[in-house]
This record gives sequence, C-alpha cells and structure tokens, in this order.
Amino acid sequence: MTRVLLFTGKGGVGKTTLSAASSVACADRGLRTLVMSTDPAHSLADVLDAPVTAGEAVPLADRLWLEHIDARQLLERSWGTVQDYLLGVLSSAGVDSVAAEELTVLPGAEEVLALLEVRDKVRSGDYDVVVLDCAPTAETLRLLALPEALDWYMRRIWPFERRVVTALRAPLSKATRVPLPDSGVMDAVERLHGDLADVREVLTSPDASVRLVMTPDSVVLAEARRTLTSLSLYGYRVDAALANRVFPPGRDKWRAGWAKAQQGRITAVRADLDPVPLITVPYADHEPVGLADLRTLGTGLYPDGDPLGLPTVEPPLRLERLGEQIVLVLQLPLAAKGDVDLAERGGELIITVGAYRRVLALPGALLRYRVAGAGLVDGVLRVRFTKE
Repeated sequence: MTRVLLFTGKGGVGKTTLSAASSVACADRGLRTLVMSTDPAHSLADVLDAPVTAGEAVPLADRLWLEHIDARQLLERSWGTVQDYLLGVLSSAGVDSVAAEELTVLPGAEEVLALLEVRDKVRSGDYDVVVLDCAPTAETLRLLALPEALDWYMRRIWPFERRVVTALRAPLSKATRVPLPDSGVMDAVERLHGDLADVREVLTSPDASVRLVMTPDSVVLAEARRTLTSLSLYGYRVDAALANRVFPPGRDKWRAGWAKAQQGRITAVRADLDPVPLITVPYADHEPVGLADLRTLGTGLYPDGDPLGLPTVEPPLRLERLGEQIVLVLQLPLAAKGDVDLAERGGELIITVGAYRRVLALPGALLRYRVAGAGLVDGVLRVRFTKE
C-alpha cells in the first residue's frame, strides 16, 4: 500500500518547507516519493528550487517527483458536464457569456478536484509515498469535511430531487424556458459523490496520517490545539506534530528571553498533545531552499532515519462491546465538555465541537439500538447504545 502523509498548519508556519524536507527524506530511503500540493499558492516548486510544470509529475532526483496539480484541467474533465448545464441556465437568464463562465466555477471546486488527483496517484501503485502539502488549516478542514457532508446530502435529499426533476423536466422546461438538468448532469453529480467517498477512504485508511505543523507562538498553538480536535472529529489520524522555528539558547538577553518563553509553550503543548509525538525543529540560520538544504533539514527532522513510521495512536473512531451494550468511541483530544453537543436523529449521530459539526451515519449494527448515555472523559467521547 502507498503511504500518504498530509501536512497542514496555520499559514506561514513552514508546512511547505517541512513537507518538502520530508519528501526528500523518504526518497533518500529508497522510496518512490511524489510530493504534491492542494494549495493554490503552489510554493512547493520555490522551496524545492524546481521549475513549475502543472499537470504532470516532474522528476527532481532519484525516486523523487514533484507535481503541481492543474486544477483548471481537472475542472474541465470532471465538472464539464455540470458546468455546461449551468452555462445554459445562465445564458437563458441573459447573463453575459464571460460572466457566466466565471459564475459556473464553484468556490472550492478546484481544491476538491485536486483531492481526486491525489486519490488517483495513491491508487496507481506508482509510488511508495505520496506527500501532500495542504492549504492552511481552516481551508483544509473544510475540504476534508466535504466528502461526508456531500454523502449526507446524497443519501437524504438527492434521491427525492432526482425523481422530481426527472418527472417534471419536460413541462417545467417548456413553461419556464429554463433547462432542467438531464440524466448526464445528474450522473456527473453522482460520480463526484462516489469519487469523494473514495478520497475519504484513502485519506482515513491506516496508511494515511496528518502531520500538524506549528510554531511555538501562543496564537498558532491555540489554533493547532483546535485543529487536532477537529481532525479527530472528522476521523483523520494525526501521527505527529512539528514545532518549527524554535530558538536555540542564546547568550544575549533578547534571544534568551525568546528561547525561554518558547520552551515553556513547547512543554505545555507537548503535554496537551500526548500521545501524539511533538518534534521540534530549530530555527535555521538561513532559509532552506533546494534539495541540499532540505536534505539537511530532513535528517534533523527524523534522527532515527524513518520519516514514515506508521501511526501508533489509536484510530479516532471505533466500536467496542461492553456487555450487552455497544460503545462508540471517538477521540476528541483537548475538547472540553462545554464545547461538545450530541444529538441522534434517524440513524445518524450529530456531533458538534465548537464551530465544526459531523453528521455520522450509524453503522448497520447500531440501527436496532438506542442511545443509553454518553460522556466525555480525558478527550475521549463514549456513546453507549443499548438494544431497543
């Protein structure tokens, strides 16, 4: 199986540099490594000191390839049928053709389709490791939550909508002069649903994990803590955290003050993240750019020589049997009781943590059970089900 590493973190913390250094470390171990980016900024080529070539994997060194995803090409290939339909609707409403083309590009569609390209590379078997430089945390969380959100819509709403549109397409199109979607458009939406479900399967598999990049600054660490909770909520496993740009001890008062403050924050966040390991990355004396600098950085990142190590932390979601009850266990590290809300509705468990919500379709084994109680202890939510 292909190992998948996702790097994310607040903008500006150095996640692109650390994902590039990790990919070089993997290639140096003899692993066929592809490093990719879903970030529209495409800074990977700059860090690797390589030319930007979109839409194809470019060899950089022995067993190392870089690919900048050509999101526009993917959009035309995967969303073309739906886009043509939307262009027809806007044209019938009198919208200018240039403006209509811009309006049919849905916000976030390019990033979503980039995930499909990642899925294809993982499934191809051409690589031992795929390293993904993700967008900053807020965008990444929205992106990773999308497959399950679309799944809810497709299960609950879509079958009814498709039947209604199919039955009323001819009379409504004639009466309103606005074209309704035909079977080709609907099939394209269903294909996208299936593709995104496959993406989620790849990114939540035992061979995939997230590495959370941060700097030892109070604001950044606060966001990193929330991100860890949110990633666990959506079922993504964090196997390591990387504290970047850590000041070494210094003789002058200014640097000594910074180093002491950072060490205090690192000690606190290390305790909070446990059992997720925290790797500290010293502040370099120059900006790491190019394969030589990244190789040096990667060696320091992984002193034992293994940049892959399969996750040792437990999967975020699992089921356990407790006598006559079944217990759904969901890891929510650092979540407080007041932040978590829980509801059950029609075979679904709705879990809200702060600003994020997950609608969890209950497995078939639990459909004949009812919720008997729930509790959050030490960052672990346990929901007990008993047979009706």
